[in-house]
Amino acid sequence: MSQNFYTFLIIPKRKSSVRKFILSSSLLKGLACCAVIILLSSMYTYYDYIKIKRERIDLERLRKQTIEQKVEIDALVEKVNIFSMKMDELNQLDKNIRTMANVEDNRYKGQLLGIGGSSNEEMRFKSGTGADQKIIIAKIHHNVDQLTKDANEQEKSFNELLKYLKKQRSIIAATPSMWPVQGWVTSEFGYRASPISGVRDFHKGIDIAAQAGVQVTAPADGIVSEVFFDREMGNAVKIDHGYGMSTLYCHLLRSVLTQGAIVKRGDLIGYVGNTGRSTGYHLHYSVFLNGVPINPRRYLN
Repeated sequence: MSQNFYTFLIIPKRKSSVRKFILSSSLLKGLACCAVIILLSSMYTYYDYIKIKRERIDLERLRKQTIEQKVEIDALVEKVNIFSMKMDELNQLDKNIRTMANVEDNRYKGQLLGIGGSSNEEMRFKSGTGADQKIIIAKIHHNVDQLTKDANEQEKSFNELLKYLKKQRSIIAATPSMWPVQGWVTSEFGYRASPISGVRDFHKGIDIAAQAGVQVTAPADGIVSEVFFDREMGNAVKIDHGYGMSTLYCHLLRSVLTQGAIVKRGDLIGYVGNTGRSTGYHLHYSVFLNGVPINPRRYLN
């Protein structure tokens, strides 16, 4: 089969001989195929190079992102561990307050006593152990949930303690623990020979002798329940301190209070007098618990 031939002339600009090339059609086809193959190979190589370069950029970005995430996870782990230690300190403070106040903690009923260690120590961990970040993050979430639950329980416990301590403070404020007047006791609580009749009777308080007009002050917080005059007790004031406790002040020169008035410890009640059946200037001071007279010395400091 005959082949076609193609003649190529190269004519330079300068004066020189013309070059002539004669190529067969099959050779041209072969050269064209080679050129196409080389072009495609070059394009593939360039595409592959661009792809590899892009992947390297993405890999570098992911590496930096991983480093940043690890730093954030480390910081979060540290915060969780600090939170856990603070919860231990608060829990220990709660126990100490309850021990001093002799208040039982119902949260620990049924638990074994005498076992050392903290309840939150087992939740602490380190992120730099090479563990999978997903596992670390899952553990962080679990620990945060547990610590949140513990914090809520601790808040309830502190509120319970606060309520108890407020009540105790109220009881203390309502306890007549200070002398209503400065003087000397001339008659104690209990059976005695009456200074008026000489007959043996039960003295429901103590008599405190003092100069006329000396101030009588409230030994505790309360509300004035009665202000009255009686032939036996003279000018008298009765204060209700709550919790079943009340106090009575008799033979006053005069009272400065009215019924329903609120008094605080140390407030002025009246002045020492000699009204009613009395042998001299003094204050008869009585303390009642649920209506029963008790010795005031039980509370006096």
